Amino acid sequence: MKMKRGLLMVAATASISLSSAALAASGTASFDVSVQVLASCSISASNMSFASITTGTTTNTDATSTLTVNCSSGTPFTIALGNGTNYSAGRRLASGASYINYFLYSDSSRSNQWNSTSGTGTGSDQNFTVYGRIPSGQSILNTGIYADTIIATITY
Repeated sequence: MKMKRGLLMVAATASISLSSAALAASGTASFDVSVQVLASCSISASNMSFASITTGTTTNTDATSTLTVNCSSGTPFTIALGNGTNYSAGRRLASGASYINYFLYSDSSRSNQWNSTSGTGTGSDQNFTVYGRIPSGQSILNTGIYADTIIATITY
């Protein structure tokens, strides 16, 4: 009799286990994962420093600056240069109330004044040279340090 009771208990336990497994259910759900990758660009510039000149009538004096652009690969961009802080019918270097006219060009022969330039990002630094010229024929009477500030803007 003892054995029957043990078998009955085992059978009852197995029956409970089976019925619990038979009652288990599951469900699923899915969700999307996404991110929007935005284009980015940065721009930096080196200073343009003309060589020293003396008072009197100028000859052509040239200098350069480098704009460094880094845009996401495939991103189109345009670089524009502002007129400068001393602009009056043209770019001018200022020392107090004295001025020296100058021009900015996009080519080394200094025949194309800089309006804007365009490109496409590579994901690496790209360099653009700005060619400056103080043209000959200006009469400079006052000594001093003449300066201007140009803002380079990148649009993408």
